Amino acid sequence: MVGIVDVAKKANVSTATVSRVISKPETVKEATTKKVLKAIEDLKYQPNILARQLRRLETKTVMVVVPDITNPFFSNVLRGIESVAVSKGYQVLLGDTENNIDRENGYLNNLKQKKADGMVLLTARMNSFVVEEAADHFPVVLACEYIEGSNIPTVSIDNISGARKATEYLINLGHKRIGCITGPLSIVLGRDRLRGYNQAMAQYNLPMDHNWVQEGDFTYESGFNLMKKLLALQKSPTAIFAANDEMAIGAIKAINSKGLKVPDDFSVIGFDDIKISSIFEPPLTTIAQPAFQIGLRAMELLIKLMNKEQLNKDQFILEDHLIIRKTCKEYF
Repeated sequence: MVGIVDVAKKANVSTATVSRVISKPETVKEATTKKVLKAIEDLKYQPNILARQLRRLETKTVMVVVPDITNPFFSNVLRGIESVAVSKGYQVLLGDTENNIDRENGYLNNLKQKKADGMVLLTARMNSFVVEEAADHFPVVLACEYIEGSNIPTVSIDNISGARKATEYLINLGHKRIGCITGPLSIVLGRDRLRGYNQAMAQYNLPMDHNWVQEGDFTYESGFNLMKKLLALQKSPTAIFAANDEMAIGAIKAINSKGLKVPDDFSVIGFDDIKISSIFEPPLTTIAQPAFQIGLRAMELLIKLMNKEQLNKDQFILEDHLIIRKTCKEYF
């Protein structure tokens, strides 16, 4: 197999000169370049692209870190990321933290070790200082979640506004006793969606019984179990805002398990608009996030960072939409 040494001998130059002709021809004299290129052609030498990338500290790979790959919401975000990455010649490596902060730190170390050229974080649960320090030295973009007060480029929706919109929809249907199954309050999404619920309830001067607010973990099982807990209250809510669709579907299953029906006995609204929400029976009323666009925009930002381009702005808030289906009913 022909190697760079063979080319160097034939062209009567050093291997370093051959390497420069391949990677930075503008740094080599024209006559020498012609001589090396002829030797390459005569010997049919094919440069080792991987070695070349390593020398340049370039992998043409980006890493995307998700908190839970089983959550179907992230599939459309990943499709948006991949659509841009592939068109620009990048491969996408996926890291699933399974909501484990140590694993999140481990993936960040991969970036520091130059195993990827850049990273899109769909989760930001580790110490904010650690993420910001990495972003000071490597291309990092946050999507879906964000770090409060950070200048790291971020693509998300206004989760407070979306949750307020969902709760206000139930209020406008006549509900006064509205419960909330939150996401984990240790993360910004859980806190923001609870804030939106609280804001809407306060704006309309509605009672907020602390028993009506239950902390879930964005899984179907937590929605099911916490709804059963809400149903057991002496004075239960008449409507539920669940902070994501999986928990909303779990809540509906719990209601059904007690011989009750949605929306006749309880109204339920979710958040995200995952695919099953429109297929589920009854189809789920929810707040839709532009998941594909979030991924697409995040990857576009990452490519600009990797190319050392100046960003006009670093915080992008995309628009969410209320999708009205069949799980909410007037209550007068």
